[in-house]
Amino acid sequence: MARKTGPVVPLGRDASSRLLPWVFTLMVYLASLSLASVLMLHGAADRWDRGEINAVTVQLLPLDDGSEAERIAQTLKLLRSTPGIAAARVLEISENMALLEPWLGEGDVLGELPLPRLIDVTLTPGETLDVEALSKTLAEAVPGVTVDDPKIWLNRLATLGRSLEAVAGAIVVLIASAAVATVIFITRMGLAVHQDIIELLHLIGARDSYVAYQFQSHALSVGLRGGLLGIAMAVGTLVGIRSAAERLDAPLLPDLSIEPWAWAAFAMVPLVTALIAMVTARITALRVLSRMP
Repeated sequence: MARKTGPVVPLGRDASSRLLPWVFTLMVYLASLSLASVLMLHGAADRWDRGEINAVTVQLLPLDDGSEAERIAQTLKLLRSTPGIAAARVLEISENMALLEPWLGEGDVLGELPLPRLIDVTLTPGETLDVEALSKTLAEAVPGVTVDDPKIWLNRLATLGRSLEAVAGAIVVLIASAAVATVIFITRMGLAVHQDIIELLHLIGARDSYVAYQFQSHALSVGLRGGLLGIAMAVGTLVGIRSAAERLDAPLLPDLSIEPWAWAAFAMVPLVTALIAMVTARITALRVLSRMP
């Protein structure tokens, strides 16, 4: 029975090689969190872009002249006569307070605040409403009236999401570049440390591709081990963050969930990392070996 032998070049005994799995673990951990941010922001920005708004809110700011009832009636008359508006309903004071209670809490504070009166405006499906023109018409006819168009905020959120997505993507690229640079450095160091063994292998007829195979196999193994540990740590972090977010009673917190198809890309991070390490180590080793006698 043949005895199993270890690698010809003892790369695992180097101090730098022993540290390499932990370096990969940290890089994969950070890259996974950045990639998760990219996927979450991409999904959120798409949802914000596709968001169909079928309602706007009209606010009547409180004035001291006691004309609130008259202003409400005039505003409703204008709204109900505007093409593209299906219905307009004035929210009761109690409904206004219920909307603010999650942020300001219950108590007498809400009752003492000069709250604006809100009118919930439902748009006619399939018709387009010029919100800017409506806002101008209402402002000219009724004092203290403003129109809040949620589509404006959704567009701003989508733009912000795209910007943050680009930043997170750039971070992933930088981490991948750092991983490549690390593998190049460690491979060159390994070639220098084991130069005597490599020269002996050359003397007995070993080709450069055989020696490079030793380094690429080691890099593949290290990349897989570090990648699996890093992805496990990243998943644990994401689960903890999601669990903490679910316990928050924050109605304005956006949905930053990852689409089901994106989990496949997320799970490929350790394999991609190992393949990058393997290819980088092979190319680096072959280039250095070609200059050796």
